[in-house]
Amino acid sequence: QVQLVESGGGLVQPGGSMVISCAASTSAISFYTMGWYRQAPGKQRELVARITSRESTNYADSVRHRFTISRDNAKRSVYLQMTNMKPEDTAVYYCNVVGPVGWANERSYWGTGTLVTVSP
Repeated sequence: QVQLVESGGGLVQPGGSMVISCAASTSAISFYTMGWYRQAPGKQRELVARITSRESTNYADSVRHRFTISRDNAKRSVYLQMTNMKPEDTAVYYCNVVGPVGWANERSYWGTGTLVTVSP
C-alpha cells in the first residue's frame, strides 16, 4: 500500500504561479509512473500531466507550455509547477502513482487531493 500526501494548493490570481507537491510513502518510487489529475466541479477527473520512471512526460493540451511536472526520487516526490494560471485551472488536483511498472503487483494509488482556486 502506498500513501500519497499532497501539499501546496490554495488561492492564486489569474496569471499567477503555484507549485503543488506530492510525497509518496514507498522507497521504490523510482519504479512508478507519477502524475497529476484534476477534477473541476461538475466535470470528470482528467489527466493534467504524467512523468514516467525514465522521466518521459506528457501533458494535457490545455496546460502544455504552462505547467511543468517533475520528480525527485530521492525525496519520493512529484511536483507540478503551474504558471500563467487561468480560472479554468480551478479544480481539486489529485496525485496518482502507478507501479511498480511491469510487475505483477502493479497498482494505481491516489492522494486525497488539494484544492487550487484561480480567482481575482
